[in-house]
Amino acid sequence: MRALKARGISIVRACELAGYNRSNLYYRRKQDDDPKLKARMHELAQERPRWGWRRLFIVIRRRERHDVGETRFLRLYRELRLQVWPRKKRKVNYVRGALIAPVTVPNERWSLDFMHDRLANGRQFRALTVGDDFTKECLALEIAHSLGSADVIRVFEAIAFERGLPKTIRFDNGSEFTSHRMLRWAAEHGVELHFIQPGKPTQNANAESLNGRIRDELFNLHSFTNIFEAREITEAWRCDCNENRPHSALGYQTPKEFAASLKINLPSQLSAA
Repeated sequence: MRALKARGISIVRACELAGYNRSNLYYRRKQDDDPKLKARMHELAQERPRWGWRRLFIVIRRRERHDVGETRFLRLYRELRLQVWPRKKRKVNYVRGALIAPVTVPNERWSLDFMHDRLANGRQFRALTVGDDFTKECLALEIAHSLGSADVIRVFEAIAFERGLPKTIRFDNGSEFTSHRMLRWAAEHGVELHFIQPGKPTQNANAESLNGRIRDELFNLHSFTNIFEAREITEAWRCDCNENRPHSALGYQTPKEFAASLKINLPSQLSAA
């Protein structure tokens, strides 16, 4: 505008010559930020402290039906300072070879591993995690002070009661998995046991991914006073993870939504908190 005045041309005349709509010259963008949306974003981020903006956006847009675009949502997300600090990761040397065949149907292969944590009184407990490699369901999250091969078999049979046994089960070389009891059980039920190479946890990537999710979103956020409270909270988290947590490997669908798209029925244990 100053340049136009310096040349002695009025704004009206200049817009006429350029064929430009003069109202656009005075337009100032107004950011209409719904306070209810911002409040809900903040509330949901507190409920899900380790969810990034994509999962929060999916829940806000798809399930709660807020009419907000991705760009606007991301701007509000940054304004509210809801960013999640990334976890520090150790450097991993990736080794070529030993490729794992992909799964093509649900219940084809389970991956499992053990985790450790402590109660508020300092006593240690173990967690057995079992996941379906295709649907990304957390099939079991067993909590106990000690878990042996008999306990692992018991968990397998409890899952199989709802959905049957898989063709393959993948795990590391822990004594619970290499025992004669486990080998005999697998032979009797026609289940193939796939042991990863020692010192190569990346060969059991699905179990490691599930463990990282559990550590980040569950164990790091809760302090359990006793083993019974730990079992109750972890089971509630497991059901919530299967029913409500969007999974990036499934196109940001939940395992329940993904299973529904395949026209399969999830086990009833997923709906029982």
